[in-house]
Amino acid sequence: MVHVWQHFLTTRKLRVSLFVSLFFLLVSLGDARTRRTQSVTPSTEEIVETYSKYYNYVELTGRLQSLAQSYPHIAALSSIGQSVEGRELWVMRITKDPNADAPGRPKFKYVGNMHGDETVSRQVLVYLVEYLLTKYGEEPRITELVNTTDIYIMPSMNPDGFEKSKEGDCGGESGGRNNAKDMDLNRSFPDQYDGTSTNPDKTPEVMAVIRWIQEKKFVLSGNLHGGTVVASYPFDDSASHQRQGHYSQSADDSLFRHLALVYSQHHDVMKTGQPNCPDTMDETFKDGITNGAQWYDVPGGMQDYNYLYGNCLEITMELSCCKYPPAYELQKEWDLNRESLLAYIEQVHIGVHGYVKEAVDGTALSDVSIVVESIRHNLTTGEYGEYYRLLLPGTYNITAVASGYTSMTVQGVQVMEGKATELNFTLASVVSEAAGRTTASTSSFTSTKDPEISTTTITTNFFTSTQNNNSPPVKPNKKKRPVQPNEFRHHNFADMELFLRKYSSEFPSIAHLYSVGRSVEDRELYVMVISDNPTVHEHGEPEFKYIANMHGNEVVGRELMLNLIEYLCLNYGTDQEVTKLVNSTRIHIMPSMNPDGYEVAMEGEVKGYRGRNNSNNFDLNRNFPDQFVTITEPRQPETIAVMNWLKSIPFVLSANLHGGSLVVNYPYDDDKKGRSQYSQSPDDKVFQQVSRAYSQENPVMHNGHPCEDLYPEEYFKDGITNGASWYNVPGGMQDWNYLNTNCFEVTIELGCVKYPMAKELPKYWEQNRRALLQFIHQVHSGVKGTVSDINDGSGIPNASISVEEIDHNISTARTGDYWRLLAPGTYSITASAHGYKPVRTYATVSSDGVEVVDFRLTRIHSDPNGHPSEGPQPTQNPSEKEFQSLIKDLSLGQGLEQLMKSTATESSFRYRRYKELSAFMRGLTLNFPKITSLQSLGQSVEFRTIWALEISNRPAESEPSEPKLRFEAGIHGNAPVGTELLLEFAAFLCINYGKNPAITRLINETRIVIVPSINPDGRELAIEKQCTSTQGLSNAHGKDLDTDFFGNASQRVVEAQPETRAMMDLILDKGYTLSVALDGGSLVATYPYDKPVQTVENEGTLKYLASVYANNHPKMHLGDTGCSNNGNIPDGVMRAAERQSHMGSMKDFSMDFGHCPEITVYTGCCFYPPAEQLATLWAENKKALLSMLVEVHKGVRGVVRDRSGKPIVGAIIVLNGGVRVFTQEGGYFHALLAPGTHNIEAVADGYQQQRQEVVVSSYEAASSIVIEFDMDNNIFGLPREFVVASAAASMTALVVTACIIWCVCAAKSNRQKDGFHRLRQHRDDYEDEIRLTSMGSKKSLLAHEFQDESESDEETLYANKI
Repeated sequence: MVHVWQHFLTTRKLRVSLFVSLFFLLVSLGDARTRRTQSVTPSTEEIVETYSKYYNYVELTGRLQSLAQSYPHIAALSSIGQSVEGRELWVMRITKDPNADAPGRPKFKYVGNMHGDETVSRQVLVYLVEYLLTKYGEEPRITELVNTTDIYIMPSMNPDGFEKSKEGDCGGESGGRNNAKDMDLNRSFPDQYDGTSTNPDKTPEVMAVIRWIQEKKFVLSGNLHGGTVVASYPFDDSASHQRQGHYSQSADDSLFRHLALVYSQHHDVMKTGQPNCPDTMDETFKDGITNGAQWYDVPGGMQDYNYLYGNCLEITMELSCCKYPPAYELQKEWDLNRESLLAYIEQVHIGVHGYVKEAVDGTALSDVSIVVESIRHNLTTGEYGEYYRLLLPGTYNITAVASGYTSMTVQGVQVMEGKATELNFTLASVVSEAAGRTTASTSSFTSTKDPEISTTTITTNFFTSTQNNNSPPVKPNKKKRPVQPNEFRHHNFADMELFLRKYSSEFPSIAHLYSVGRSVEDRELYVMVISDNPTVHEHGEPEFKYIANMHGNEVVGRELMLNLIEYLCLNYGTDQEVTKLVNSTRIHIMPSMNPDGYEVAMEGEVKGYRGRNNSNNFDLNRNFPDQFVTITEPRQPETIAVMNWLKSIPFVLSANLHGGSLVVNYPYDDDKKGRSQYSQSPDDKVFQQVSRAYSQENPVMHNGHPCEDLYPEEYFKDGITNGASWYNVPGGMQDWNYLNTNCFEVTIELGCVKYPMAKELPKYWEQNRRALLQFIHQVHSGVKGTVSDINDGSGIPNASISVEEIDHNISTARTGDYWRLLAPGTYSITASAHGYKPVRTYATVSSDGVEVVDFRLTRIHSDPNGHPSEGPQPTQNPSEKEFQSLIKDLSLGQGLEQLMKSTATESSFRYRRYKELSAFMRGLTLNFPKITSLQSLGQSVEFRTIWALEISNRPAESEPSEPKLRFEAGIHGNAPVGTELLLEFAAFLCINYGKNPAITRLINETRIVIVPSINPDGRELAIEKQCTSTQGLSNAHGKDLDTDFFGNASQRVVEAQPETRAMMDLILDKGYTLSVALDGGSLVATYPYDKPVQTVENEGTLKYLASVYANNHPKMHLGDTGCSNNGNIPDGVMRAAERQSHMGSMKDFSMDFGHCPEITVYTGCCFYPPAEQLATLWAENKKALLSMLVEVHKGVRGVVRDRSGKPIVGAIIVLNGGVRVFTQEGGYFHALLAPGTHNIEAVADGYQQQRQEVVVSSYEAASSIVIEFDMDNNIFGLPREFVVASAAASMTALVVTACIIWCVCAAKSNRQKDGFHRLRQHRDDYEDEIRLTSMGSKKSLLAHEFQDESESDEETLYANKI
């Protein structure tokens, strides 16, 4: 309380002083100049600086307040926060008119005393404040500096630590370095490599400075320390965190070196590079500067944070060898540093500066990226569109990039020594261009902000085009009233469709119409997307959606969405709010999710149910998978379409618009017990916040008494309610959004009447228009940013963003961008991804907008011993990098969708009998001989050929380094859909080879084998349109072939069927990586085993492979098979034995003896559907089949060889201690694994066992690893040399003993001689046993360690054939 009163009294004195000054100013105008001089020039008694004492906190506070009072026209004192012990963090602002914010002056700061026991900086900054204030108006240099620069000086960032420190303590023994919570403030900032592990409660000083940095957008800064004499520049640490000697270079390394030299070369001791500090006499710094990490590694440092996250360049100055020298040294230290301090401030005026304005009205554009070609570090414009980009003299190409505007590049910008070059940008809205305005020619450039924005390029020898346009940007004087919708009516489906097509065609630059599917009655489920680039997801731009008319008879939302579309389109480019929303957000609007129900609903209905459900009479808001209740009703087409839509776009925020009440309802909608009680989600605070954002803009709703005539007892505080607290809704859409995607969704009830009369619609628009816009604004709250790879800067998709104490993670989008809604507060946020070291940092979220938090993750590799290490990946040739990029593109976002669209082929589907099937396959080899090879695997019982088609760029050659993928179908002849799908898939691949680059490259890098009909005899017996018939299921001998695959002779009762033997030979003779079998009778993907087993080795990988297929199928992943015999299956994936357990299956044989994972995909409920359905089935499975062609290139692959480079064939690769694969020709192996970290062991006869740890990604191609074996020098587990020496000694002793015995026994009888001969024979047998044991020691490991106890001799034989 003392300092509060002091501040109050001081403020009163200041007001009195100002009042007196103003009074004399008015009375004596003629002497105003004199009065002003007197008021700002303190008397000698007021300011006497002796440079001979340290100021404690109270004295420092008084000194700064005194100076601020004496020079109010150029100085203003404020606190940016408090220390742990409640001391103010004082900052003196020195500039012309310090209490006003105006553009045109770059912001500069000095921070001292960050370590409390490093005290010289604290004092010299006080001296600097005094010097600038007293010399202002006297020295032209100081006057110009203060007039043109916005200078901020913080003498002490750690006042608590200073109070604990002791004068004369040069080594910091008193313990004042850290703050009062014993935290090192210069290790507590977010770090680009590791984040921080500091609790914000322990470092309020750091949190205050972070907020200050983010608010002010400083241009240049200095952080003053002590302990030696040198200027240190970024980066302060590196990914490897090598203790010393690692030069960690920033993008602006040359500029940082220059800035450090400016300080050091004006300091008489520092410039020598020889501090001669007593404790480090040998330490030298060339020219008195050093790269921070090269000196020593400092994670969590402030200077790196300024550069990476604060728009600001900062270096660290170490001012004295002694941290807390005696006070009599202060005069010397001030004299040494004065010129350096001034010269360094002046560097804020080098480079390029200017403004970015809007082309039409000159409005300032903030947060525009300023990109300098060849320097990978951008900064952004401030509130007034101003920017200051420090650069060394030279010629640069500079671009201004802003979402929604045509970017502008100025080439050949000359930066001279001294004052900065002025360079202003004027950006035109993309809509303005669409309206016919002319622009200069365009060219592309690289930008981390938005790589897809067009660019206007201006080429000049020296920039002169802005000389007449250098005034600061202005804001419009008066807001133009936005245009309101002028036509209100109810739109039936045809009317709505025309409305949507009209606005899509009239505003093509911001509006795009698409459909996500069809209703039961085949009506399109239309979505209008409105954004400055509506057809694509832009990096860094959040996706937002409104869904209306889910209940067909609740129609207000439907009409409001059409009104909103009209409002956004008509006001874009003229209304500032609309323009900003559209430029910064991708807004998706679905006016009707239930168009069929709407068509039967009746106008004027208040509470009825007619039209509520869809045409199948199911409530769509009870049809989504639920976390607490199993939804037994079949999933509806509208539900399936919306679920697939939500999985395809990284939505952040959504509202589902209903009717029947007036309230915003937020998750959860139900609870475990099915009761109407509060069911809280982990993000309850966020949901309440966004709900209030809507209700507060609707006065009637916010009142909380929505429908007093209909429901007089109903009351909702603030117009919001938890869903389950209102009433229990299992299967609701909003909960599914939150639990299964990144999207936060609420349900908004828009009115008490479900289907009001058309004349009432204007009232609903007026009540809700502000709320609709305000709710969209909420998508720009919380935190957002990018998670990228620190080595190449590429975005990391599917990285997890977790917030401490909130049990709900979100994931990054395809290019690594993310948005995480949060209520105001300070949070610990962690970014993690497979194969990367997690990074944690802290972020303070305000209510004003979104906080940008970027993460740069470091890859984790492993050395040959399996220990994780960090560093660059092995070098790759350009072709391999290109292929890895292709796999990544096809694995993320709409990659496979785009591939399918670019490879559309005309097809006429029908069922083919055996003869036509054979002719078709021969036709493929005749038409595409370079990439196909047809072979017979054998014949069926009735002598029909079982064909196998290989597709590869070199089908006749062995390519062991390529993965091998097997597709099979028709093991059950009564399920021929798989056969037709594989024939079409083969044709699709062949036809697109050489035409589509992606298909061509995939075929070139893969060996694909397709077996379309395993049971041709059964196929001939099957009957079309028989969905449940088993006719044709078995072969001609009546044997279900999927029960005939036995590897153990002891398990086989009769000889294998010829079809079985043909497939067994194929499985055993080929080193396949993955197998996919197609069957029918259900809609599910199953993974091994079919036989009943307690545990499944590598089950995570097997389930993952099945889920890849299911997730790329539009229906399967939803888990609703639609088949009466299966019901709901979570994610559309299950272990095969759980579906129908049986022995002798092909997938089990492939696993146990072929060492190849096989999944079985059941393509539909009907075994033999009508031929008319084949086109639909192909459309459903095409993407999933392609996904297998992509997935086979993931996991881990490599080569095993010895030290001489000789490949080792037949080595065993053991995955996670269980599953094994064998190296093939050339020592190659390839194994598929689920995303994550895995242990690999390599075992080979005569070699030492090798181990490695590998990281597998869900979207990256397998990186090749090399396993090199050393010869095994151990015998019986002991060193070879020891065993040989011991054996030699033993043999010598044995020979000597034998000789003695022979001599002693030579005279004995023949019976004794016979005994001796028997002894010798026994010895020989013993030696043979030793020899055999020695030879078999390693073989026993290979034969038994990884072998199932039930294996027979025949099974071992099969294994040896691989």
